[in-house]
Amino acid sequence: MRKFLVVLDDSRECLNAMRFAAMRAHNTGGGVQILSIIPPDEFNHWIGVGEIMREEARERIHAHFEVFAKWMRDKLQVDPELVIREGEAVPEILAQIRDDPEVGVLVLGAGTESGGPGPLVTQLSRSSGSLPVPITIVPGELSKERLEAVT
Repeated sequence: MRKFLVVLDDSRECLNAMRFAAMRAHNTGGGVQILSIIPPDEFNHWIGVGEIMREEARERIHAHFEVFAKWMRDKLQVDPELVIREGEAVPEILAQIRDDPEVGVLVLGAGTESGGPGPLVTQLSRSSGSLPVPITIVPGELSKERLEAVT
């Protein structure tokens, strides 16, 4: 089964990327894999404190994931898979694509701020010619109705 890989983070544009991935999966018989990355600098504390912070980060990710997963299951009958990795975002995204041969498309949301589309879109689009899968970049301001029309 082809999976749409989408990155779960705290950005506003993440929502449209999630919607797009779920709608495409529903319409094409694919799956959704949601990747959340815990940055390494979050745990540069004493060992005990770092472990507690790591567990708290995982709990936040699971709670955030469940909001999207419930919507996908209830509205689109898509049961997403959660993957949590630790490290720098771009290398971890590329590693996930390499590690799971069923990932067929990377879906990213583009930010609407004046600073550009966001760091992931900027970094990954620069190397898009050598990526093993295509990237779909979903505009952050695309309406739900327009998303439904294009998926």
